[in-house]
Amino acid sequence: MEEPSESEVRSLKFLRGLVTVLTAVMIVGFIILIGFLVTQFPGTSDGVALPDTITLPDGSTPVAFTQAPGWYAVVTAEDQILIFDRASGELRQTVQIDLSE
Repeated sequence: MEEPSESEVRSLKFLRGLVTVLTAVMIVGFIILIGFLVTQFPGTSDGVALPDTITLPDGSTPVAFTQAPGWYAVVTAEDQILIFDRASGELRQTVQIDLSE
């Protein structure tokens, strides 16, 4: 087997350097990405807090919950959306979902 020429050795060293630089850039990019995700999705939210208790009408079974600053809503298994006042906890509105089509 013959020895590699001087230009092949230089090319291989250059290629090895490029791979090393690419690896370092990818590692730094991954660390930045993880740092961004950690700062954007913290464990505690400063947003709207969950209500302590929710009193549903008799026979209602909750299946989903959503909220906004002034209200929160519960979707029931009976195809209703119950919208409550955040301050008082009173039922503001009931929306019947019509699934017949």
